[in-house]
This record gives sequence, structure tokens and C-alpha cells, in this order.
Amino acid sequence: MAPRRLKSTILLAGVVANALILLAWTQTWVIVALTADELGGARVIVGGDIAAGGLSALALAGLALVGALSIAGPIFRVVLGALQALIGATVALTSVLAIGDPAGAASRAITDSTGISGASSVQGLVESATLTAWPWFAATVGVISVAIGVAIIATVRLWPAATRKYQNAAFTSADGTPVDGSTVDGGAGSGAAAREPDAIGDWDALSDGADPTSR
Repeated sequence: MAPRRLKSTILLAGVVANALILLAWTQTWVIVALTADELGGARVIVGGDIAAGGLSALALAGLALVGALSIAGPIFRVVLGALQALIGATVALTSVLAIGDPAGAASRAITDSTGISGASSVQGLVESATLTAWPWFAATVGVISVAIGVAIIATVRLWPAATRKYQNAAFTSADGTPVDGSTVDGGAGSGAAAREPDAIGDWDALSDGADPTSR
């Protein structure tokens, strides 16, 4: 694969993966049925923002990382690749914890709905806690994000070098002699200052028979 295409593919994969993490965070993760004796069998819908609240910050950090990666040099690409892998691992771990204990992941939502707090008290209210597909989806995308981070580190030297948008330019006089101290922003050194139009110098040149406008 061509270096430029390789870079574009990895950056696009990073954007898509982090966007999917953010999407999963907005969806329903757990559906809790409460005990019928005290609460009439009410249900509590728990979203990813409660079951895995940190995913939004991780996804936004990943998107910012991809933006920085597009302009970073080789050394910083390695660092950013490692950070991308770390973000993916954290996403996967957070999702797996929610999968392993759906009632615990929903405890805050249950407390908000019932006003009952305390781990044992909340657990006593739960008749069943059903997972949706979104926690598994988020865990899978987290693993993919780890793979993207590893791919960044493995292919960093194959990416095209960053181009220099602005470079110094050297100005020359009419006879082709370089003007020392000239820069792209229009500043001039001593050579350019000596050639600045001067009324007295022009008059002297005219007196000597030279045409001062030829400059």
C-alpha cells in the first residue's frame, strides 16, 4: 500500500472507531427489572452514559488524538499510537466490567429511580438485569482500537514525511547577487537597506549621468 494511502486508512480507521465508541455510549446497555413485591415489577433502562460513563471522554480524546496524529512527526506518532492502544484497552475493560456485573453498572440509575442507595440494598431490588448488544459492541470496538494503535506504531516509518508549508526565500538584486538577510516575511538585512531608494543618492547619480530609475 502506498505510504499516503496507508496513513489515510489508519487515520480514517481511528476516526471511525472513536465515533463508534461515542455511539455506543449513547445507547441502552442494561434493562433492569425490579422486584415486584416493593416496586410493582418496574423496569429501569440504563444507558451507556451511566453503565460506562467514561467512554465519552475516551472517545473524544481518541478523536483529538487522531487530529494530532495527522500532523505529528515520527517520534510523536509512536507516542500517540501507544495512547490510542491505551484508550482502546480502557474502553474494552470498562465494557467488560459492565458485562460482568450489569446490576452493579445500573446501580446509579436504580438509586435515581427509587431513592434507595447502598450496594446491598440496591442488589436486593434487582430481579433481573438484561444486557443489550451495545456493551459487547463497545468491547469489540475497544479491541479494534488497540489494534489501530499497534498498527500506528508498526507502520510509523512507512508514513510520508510531513511537508514544510513555509520555507525561507532568498531575494536577489537585479544583477542576480543574493541580498543577505532577506526573509519570506519581507524583512531586509543590511544589503537590502543599502539599496533602499534615497533622494540625495538619486540626485547624485543623475549628476553623474546615471539613470536612478534603472534600479
